[in-house]
Amino acid sequence: MRVHVVLDDDLVRELDALTGPRGRSPFIAEAVRRAVDRERRWRKIEAAFGSIPDHGHEWDEDPAAWVHDQRRADPRRVG
Repeated sequence: MRVHVVLDDDLVRELDALTGPRGRSPFIAEAVRRAVDRERRWRKIEAAFGSIPDHGHEWDEDPAAWVHDQRRADPRRVG
C-alpha cells in the first residue's frame, strides 16, 4: 500500500546517504515494523502491571536460593 509521509529535507538526505534513493521504502518499512512491534510489546507490559502481587511468592524469602533450586530442577541443565 502506498502511504504519503512527510519528512524533513535533512532527514531524507541522511536516509539517502545510508540507503540510496531506491532503498528508502524498505528501510522505512523495517523501521516502522520495529517501532510498531516495540510499541505493541510495551503496551502488553503496561497492561500486565499489577497482575502479579508484590508479595506471597515462593521466592520472597530468598530469591537467590529459589533461582538456584529452579535451575537444579531443570533436566535440560548441564552440570
